[in-house]
Amino acid sequence: MASPRVRKIADRIQVIVAEMLERRIKDPRIGFVTITDVRVTGDSQQATVFYTVLGADSDLAESAAALESARGLIRSEVAKQLGIRHAPTLTFIPDALPATARDLDEVLARARQSDEAVAAVRAGAVHAGEADPYKKPREEAEAAEAAEAADEVADDQQ
Repeated sequence: MASPRVRKIADRIQVIVAEMLERRIKDPRIGFVTITDVRVTGDSQQATVFYTVLGADSDLAESAAALESARGLIRSEVAKQLGIRHAPTLTFIPDALPATARDLDEVLARARQSDEAVAAVRAGAVHAGEADPYKKPREEAEAAEAAEAADEVADDQQ
């Protein structure tokens, strides 16, 4: 787990990079880029910036190229706004979260379909055997004893 100082630096880098992409970087290749996470090493020398791009895979490739070309400008702005002696080296990595979420949704949809198929097959199924397959010997014994006692009482009254 990162120290609180490193986590604050990472959060601040995320905000700075997002603002830079929104306001200062005017590269038309950058599509709808969202900065999802920033991870900074313990010595604050390396920062990995995770991002997602809304659109097709071609938009992702173009945005990756645009981010690589603007990396120096973004790093200098990060250094200026952070006010630390050594600015971290920025590495931009596309976030795998949307693809993973899409795969998980597909797996859940297949599971839902198979559950519905099983439910349809089971809808007409009837359990084998009696409704209550568990015998209750104690109740039967008590009923038999009660019947014998009633017979004895009836015999005694006669």
